[in-house]
Formats: sequence, C-alpha cells, structure tokens
Amino acid sequence: MSSESTEVWTGWYRDRGGAEAIVITVDGPQVSTRIRGIEYSGASFGALRAADEGGETLTGCVLEWDLPLPVVLDGVTEQATLSCLLTLGERVDLSLTLHHGGAAYESGIAGGDFEEALDRVRRQLPNGAVFGRRLLQAA
Repeated sequence: MSSESTEVWTGWYRDRGGAEAIVITVDGPQVSTRIRGIEYSGASFGALRAADEGGETLTGCVLEWDLPLPVVLDGVTEQATLSCLLTLGERVDLSLTLHHGGAAYESGIAGGDFEEALDRVRRQLPNGAVFGRRLLQAA
C-alpha cells in the first residue's frame, strides 16, 4: 500500500459465532480492523494479530470486502469492483474477482499474497487495460 494515504474499506467478518460488519483500514504497510471489540493489525491480511489478548493471530474466519476502482482501457476510464475473499485458517487463502464490463476476472486461490492474486487478475484483462488506482499498484 502507498504510505501516502490511508484507505478505508467496509466488509464482513464471519466465523462459527456469526457475522458482523467491519471496517478495514490500510495505512502504509499496516492493515487493521476491529472485530468484536478487539483491534487486529499486521503487515498483511494474513498476518493480522490482536493488539491485546496476547497478540493471537486472527484465524478460523473469513473476511470479505469490495473495492470500487477504475479500469482504464484505450484511454477510457470505467468503474469496476474488486471483490476480495480472505479465508484465515490452517492456511491463508485469498481470492480476488474483478467485475468489469460485464465480465468477472478471477485470481483463483493465491495463498494470501495480495499482489500475486492481483497479478493473476491483471493478466486476464484485455491488452492495454490497467487499474487506475494507486493502492492496487503497491498492495
């Protein structure tokens, strides 16, 4: 993430105890969210740890959020949505789907590496298409 700005995204947290709306904040290299009154933060989504409670890793759950972002193709900027699904368990699995122009471009499961998943999506876009949002260049 760019250290020049803070990004704030809304999404959902789900586990065996139920679901709740969350806010995810990305400030430079730091990701954070509050779940059931506990603040979690880390250098990546897969490394979220409780700020208190002994610093336990967030696990046994799913985080979902959507990012609106522009896609530029042939000099024309169009709105798209990047849907993100992160499963935190024994493994960290991340899946991204870009919804653009009536099509869905999927990363498949990328093991929690946001940039790797994003690259998989980028390779599927039409020639010359680029993401028009700075956060996706350094995620």
